[in-house]
Amino acid sequence: MANVAPIRLFWFRRDLRLHDNTALYQALSGEAPVLPLFIFDPHILQKLPAANDARVSFIHQCLQTIKDHLQQHQSDIRILHTNPLDAFRQLISEFTVEGVYCNDDYEAYAQERDQAVASLLSDHGIALHRFKDHVLFEKSEVMKDDGKPYTVFTPYSRKWKSHLTDDTLMHHASESRMDRFLKTAPLPIPTLESIGFSKTDIPFPPSDIPEKILEAYAQKRDLPGINGTSKLGLHLRFGTISVRALARQARTLSESFLNELIWRDFYQMITWHFPDVRRGKAFKPAYEAIPWLNDEAAFDRWCTGQTGYPIVDAGMRELNATGFMHNRVRMITASFLCKHLLIDWRWGEAYFAEKLLDYDFASNNGGWQWASGSGCDAAPYFRIFNPDLQTKKFDPAFTYLRKWVPEFESLTYPKPMIEHTVARNRCLAVYKKALYGD
Repeated sequence: MANVAPIRLFWFRRDLRLHDNTALYQALSGEAPVLPLFIFDPHILQKLPAANDARVSFIHQCLQTIKDHLQQHQSDIRILHTNPLDAFRQLISEFTVEGVYCNDDYEAYAQERDQAVASLLSDHGIALHRFKDHVLFEKSEVMKDDGKPYTVFTPYSRKWKSHLTDDTLMHHASESRMDRFLKTAPLPIPTLESIGFSKTDIPFPPSDIPEKILEAYAQKRDLPGINGTSKLGLHLRFGTISVRALARQARTLSESFLNELIWRDFYQMITWHFPDVRRGKAFKPAYEAIPWLNDEAAFDRWCTGQTGYPIVDAGMRELNATGFMHNRVRMITASFLCKHLLIDWRWGEAYFAEKLLDYDFASNNGGWQWASGSGCDAAPYFRIFNPDLQTKKFDPAFTYLRKWVPEFESLTYPKPMIEHTVARNRCLAVYKKALYGD
């Protein structure tokens, strides 16, 4: 028998914070108290590659932090490990639910899941209220004058900036309404072990960025050997920070960093308007004709950081050890896989999806298609990074190399898998024939 007094449910997903949370603010704006909810979805968990996946540990840690804050206000969060449809069947049998609130998630499975949940709730006279929170502009908010989506970043970014107002960056003070949560005794939280996972030793970066990093971002962002980037990707991915707050900070201190937030929105918009991208297709269909070599032994050497190119190996070792890779090095390693080794970009995309703490489908797919040349606004097929020149330009003192590949100057370090000029000429010939014929 459901409790008679109506409540609202707030469903945490990619927004694991109590402050400046759009849908949470809306949920807390009514008369009915709010019960927060998180669902460990077996459909998602079963696809993760390892029991010690650090992202699950991070989520669990964030949920514990949320619980601690809520319990200070005699409230708590309901955490379930089940199919979302079963979770909502259970909850609407226990409570009189006035409405369910959440922030939108634009990935393919999330959209299918949310549609199924909305249909179930509708059958019981309950609405699923979804809000924009993960990005600054979504879906069709930034379009060409003719109403079509942009496929090139620079004009998109100009239109994006012309749309940016104080209202876009408004702070939604959900943290000021803590008294509107449902009062409840402490609720249990599933252990990591009970959902099939274990703790990780990988340390998580802090959720703030010093002003000095932002102020020097444009000058230092491409130098992997120094602390010149935000390392906030993990927190943006899981919403432990507000993208609006970050944009307000960047708007004042660093247009270069603001541009990185615009790239995030751009790739989300691309995956929304071009669903073939979500199905694993090249944005430019002609690139499906490239005859990839897909040498498994070569791929394994790339994965383990044994290619004989120190900057590539440093990036892969950093990724494997920490779940992070510097963005400049992401471009170098991706280019090397696609163009030096002629291995399908989707292999690299999948490997990064397994390893990156900040993995986000839209940004990961966009970056890999950029590197391979197959994406919207991509590097042209004839742009092939020279790993040695990239090292001289961005790690001239070998600081990054010495940290991750200390043996690179020794006789034990492997010789390059393929000489750069040979690889470049081979790539140009293969791409040109596939794209333009004989």
